Amino acid sequence: MTTASTARNLSTRSGWVDTVFSFPNPVNEVSARLVAGGVVVLAMVTIVFDQPWLTAVLAYGFIARALTGPTLSPLGQLVTRLITPRLGLAPKYVAGPPKRFAQGVGVVFSVTAAVLALGFGLRGAAYVVLGLLVVAATLESVFAYCLGCKVFALLMKAGLVPEDVCERCNNIGLGLPQGGSG
Repeated sequence: MTTASTARNLSTRSGWVDTVFSFPNPVNEVSARLVAGGVVVLAMVTIVFDQPWLTAVLAYGFIARALTGPTLSPLGQLVTRLITPRLGLAPKYVAGPPKRFAQGVGVVFSVTAAVLALGFGLRGAAYVVLGLLVVAATLESVFAYCLGCKVFALLMKAGLVPEDVCERCNNIGLGLPQGGSG
């Protein structure tokens, strides 16, 4: 293999990795709210029917969405490919970085719940953590109030988020030609 073809192959792989591990900006808030509703349902099923194995499913979903947006998330795919388009609602675009941060917060809560339930057998503690996640996801899905996004805004005000991220949040229209999804 020549140096040029090796470089081309690496560039192609890198492009694929960059594509898969990207997060949409802007994000269609309709899709984001529907995904949050799916999280509420899955977490409530986990708690009500005492199915601790579902904590791993929730954790995977948050990890996938934090890393790739809807790309590797079954719930994200269901919402962005099937449910949102069939609703016929006009998309409402919001900045992607705060939504990605919120997914990261969901990772912390869902992984904590999974470790408590599956690693230590502490179902009650895991379900308390999931209950907090249900509250946050309900606020997002029902009222479009994203707690993670509010924390992100506070971090921006405190100067803990770089200026280029702040610029992308302030100008969500910059990303509109790419489209956006939750």
